Amino acid sequence: MGLKVLTVFGTRPEAIKMCPLVKCLEENTDITSVVCVTSQHREMLDQVLGIFHVVPEYDLGIMQQRQTINEIMIKILERLDPILQIEQPNIMLVHGDTTTGLASALAAFYRKIPVGHVEAGLRSYNRYSPFPEEINRRLISQIAEIHFAPTKENVRNLLQENIQDRLVITGNTVIDSFKYTVSPNYIFKNTFLNKLIKKEKRLIIVTAHRRESIGEALKEICSAIRTIVREHKDVVVIYPVHPNPEVREIVYPALDQQERIYLTEPLDVEEMHNLMSKSYLIMTDSGGLQEEAPYFHVPVIVLRKETERKEAVKANTAVVAGVAEKHIVEVANKLLTNDITYRRMALTENPYGDGYASERIVMELLQWHAKRKNNKLKVEGGV
Repeated sequence: MGLKVLTVFGTRPEAIKMCPLVKCLEENTDITSVVCVTSQHREMLDQVLGIFHVVPEYDLGIMQQRQTINEIMIKILERLDPILQIEQPNIMLVHGDTTTGLASALAAFYRKIPVGHVEAGLRSYNRYSPFPEEINRRLISQIAEIHFAPTKENVRNLLQENIQDRLVITGNTVIDSFKYTVSPNYIFKNTFLNKLIKKEKRLIIVTAHRRESIGEALKEICSAIRTIVREHKDVVVIYPVHPNPEVREIVYPALDQQERIYLTEPLDVEEMHNLMSKSYLIMTDSGGLQEEAPYFHVPVIVLRKETERKEAVKANTAVVAGVAEKHIVEVANKLLTNDITYRRMALTENPYGDGYASERIVMELLQWHAKRKNNKLKVEGGV
């Protein structure tokens, strides 16, 4: 009997990292791949699915404006359970640290369905930063039977917590996604971006939207952006603004109509990856961008007080600047004025893998399934 894998995800970042894996699962004739999306994000999720040509078998459709974490959990548990009854997969795959990931893993556990955790072992060791992601991923680690860890650092974190199930170093599947999204001759669908990148300016991409950033921290970040642009006349900033109303209520009054600062709607994954490839610097509170930027040799300023992507900091592809305007500006100025400092970061080797993480995950799943079948046969045969 073949291996049936149910993959569940629901946010844009999850989709970017899980779609390459779904494609790899679909290509293997020994695997039946079933995809369920929760649509924790809706429009941004659909963009990614379209680019990768992934068509889910199930869509829980939970997206609502300003919904709470509790509401997300309840909807997923209620709507996913009947699908588990119907499909009865050999294993469910969840990703990272989202509420979708935790709720789905919990639903599978209640049905005694094994869980594989993609991007396992990341830790900030601050339970409220990122919130709720830090606790989400710790709880998923307690449920999962296979832990697909991007790096050795992630495995060490799991071992320190006495998690000793199947621990597999795979690299990060986000690097796999570039095979589908990045082209050296890419023409942007947004014609404004085509015009902008032709100008003799250094491009800084900014993203900031985490729950713990909303409020005074995001206001400080916006002030820092204004200061950096004012002090460096050859710099332009593109800030794709998250659709969360609480983010927009801060960002637009602070940065809209500012010279050389351009606020856009969220870019689809192709636009974003190709824009990153042409950027000089990235400033972000996103975990995904910390992993993606080293592939393009672009330094990252992390707009947080700590990061679970410690490999990036150790490898010197990212620097944690905090959320205070003064410190953000200081870090940015060093990179914008000191070519040696910039080149040391830009030319560092990517710590997140070679683009074959999905293939490693599929191979491990097949080996795991074969071992389970053999063990079952031995039990049934009385060996």
